[in-house]
Amino acid sequence: MSERILVVGAALFDGPRLLAARRSAPPAVAGRWELPGGKVEPGERPDAALVRELREELGVDADTVAQVPGEWPLTGPYVLQVFTARLRPGSPDPEPLEDHDAVRWLDPQEIWDVDWLAQDVPAVRAALAQGDEDRA
Repeated sequence: MSERILVVGAALFDGPRLLAARRSAPPAVAGRWELPGGKVEPGERPDAALVRELREELGVDADTVAQVPGEWPLTGPYVLQVFTARLRPGSPDPEPLEDHDAVRWLDPQEIWDVDWLAQDVPAVRAALAQGDEDRA
């Protein structure tokens, strides 16, 4: 059995709005939208990796709130885990710094207006349910 590589994604909420990031590379996924995040480094906790990735990719300071139940297979050995997250007070606004060319806050009625990566769709659905629970 090959070793799996953990990727973490952020369901970053601002009230009811969810942040989506548009991929700029690789070409096969460029222009599609995803939950921002990235690979967990060896010895790194998934929640800490997500905070680091959000700083590197979007220039924000964020806190994880809760892990969304479930895992979603990605290409090859990669598997996605998602955490709900929120910006820390005083954090700059998200900007696409690495791997993305746009970010967008989506109101609840706009969630499905963007072209999500297929593997992110079930994770987004689960994150929305978890996000509702976190804000209740």
